[in-house]
Amino acid sequence: MTPTRMTKEDFAGLGAPDLVYVREITAADVLLDVQTDAHGVEIDPEQTLYAVHSADGERLAVMLDRETAFAAAVAHELAPVSVH
Repeated sequence: MTPTRMTKEDFAGLGAPDLVYVREITAADVLLDVQTDAHGVEIDPEQTLYAVHSADGERLAVMLDRETAFAAAVAHELAPVSVH
């Protein structure tokens, strides 16, 4: 069986356009993706952060704690679930 990559439209067709998941990541994961001057802000690469991802895996936001990540998702009328 060949693995299938689902698009955003595929997920929307399944009724999951508002479903997002929250999972722990390290600051190092974010720092790899960010190419900006932090204006003197120092971030410990081992710090635990919480990322909000769309159903297709796109990272939408990064928060300092789990509660804030869930609250941000709900504030944007999304349905967050936790991923371990």
